[in-house]
Amino acid sequence: MIGHVDEVVVNCQDPSGLAKFWSGVLGGEPVDRNDAWSYLDAPGWTRLAFQKVPEPKVGRNRLHIDVLVADVQAATVAAVALGASQVGAIHVDAVGTFQVLLDPEGNEWCVVRPAEMIP
Repeated sequence: MIGHVDEVVVNCQDPSGLAKFWSGVLGGEPVDRNDAWSYLDAPGWTRLAFQKVPEPKVGRNRLHIDVLVADVQAATVAAVALGASQVGAIHVDAVGTFQVLLDPEGNEWCVVRPAEMIP
């Protein structure tokens, strides 16, 4: 083993805005270190940080966050109210249920409910 995850950093154009958005999704208080760096310490997870870069996001993420929820449809509605965009319909299969979403800067993420958790 080399080490432990210290934080996950998202390159973006509005660090403060994304920290506020993700605090609404995951909990924790957004902190603005300066104009180019914000973060939040989400309960039960590692620090999620946002670093300002000059270029906008282009293409799909190579890494995305899956957020475990009790109700995918309700979580989708709540996420959209915070500023997320829904991509396609809710997907249901033998493995579970998920909805692809975009955060305010277009970063893909999903709300998920594994099949073994569905009553």
